[in-house]
Order: sequence, then C-alpha cells, then structure tokens
Amino acid sequence: MPSLTWNASLANDLAPMDATHREFIECYNAAAAAAPEAFLPAFDRLIEHTQAHFDLENGWMAAVDFPGCHRAEHDRVLAVMLDIRKRVERGDRFLARRLIEELPAWFENHVNGMDAALAFHLASIGFDVESASLRPLADGEQRGAGCGCASMNAPEPATGSSDAEPVAQPAA
Repeated sequence: MPSLTWNASLANDLAPMDATHREFIECYNAAAAAAPEAFLPAFDRLIEHTQAHFDLENGWMAAVDFPGCHRAEHDRVLAVMLDIRKRVERGDRFLARRLIEELPAWFENHVNGMDAALAFHLASIGFDVESASLRPLADGEQRGAGCGCASMNAPEPATGSSDAEPVAQPAA
C-alpha cells in the first residue's frame, strides 16, 4: 500500500501551509488504506480537504498576484480527482488505484517546488497569511520584488513627500 509520511523535507516554514500539508497526508493515507467498500467516503474526504487546501493557497496567491501556473496545477489535480470520483461511483476503480500510486510523488514535488516558492515569496514580501496583509516595513526596509507584490502597496498620497515606497507599475 502506498503511503505518505510527514518529514522535514516537506516543511516550508509557513505554519498554516505545513499544517494543511500534514492534513493532506492524513487524508491521503486514509484513502490509500481504505478497504474497497470504504474507499469512496475516504476519497471524498481527500477531495474535500484538497479543495479547501487549494482554496487557502489560491487565496494567498491572489492577494499577492502570484503567477497563475501554481493555481493552474491545483485546478488540474482537482479536476482529475473529481473525474476519478465519478468513475469510482460507477464502479471503475482502475484510475483511482493509479492516482493513489501517483499522488505521493506529485505531492512531494509540488510541496518542494511550487509551494516552497510560494512560501518563500510570501515571507520575502512580509505577507502575513493569518491577516492576509503585508506587515509594516521597519525603517529603511524595502519589500522584495516580483510577482506583482508591489501592486498591493497603496499609492502614495499626492503631498509632495517621497518617503513612501515606490509602487511598481505592471508591465504592459
């Protein structure tokens, strides 16, 4: 039986992200270990978790204008899971077994690639995932660049003062 185990290589040092990844592992392992008659409810729980998991990360990405390829991968994986769920409901378990075999490799690659990049970016720009806002800058500190995060900064008031951070304009 395939299984996933939480380990230090999966930690992205972003508590809510790491917590949802631990929960994904629990849901995945429950589905992987489920007897045939209990598979569909366990798989439904995995799908339910995965939707909430992806919604959480997608919300962070939307807030900081993170590149859409990450969200697109979420959409593809969820679409496959939902299609396979319909097949299992009709009695076809072949693709469900293949998905259970393949999810661990996908998950580890996704966590260590796309999710690691997202966690790093959120930390580098000072994005607080709990409040969904940028933390205030310390004196002399500047935000990291990239992924459109500068568009989250409020425009500078027209007072003639230029102490505020410049706001990057999106490329045309």
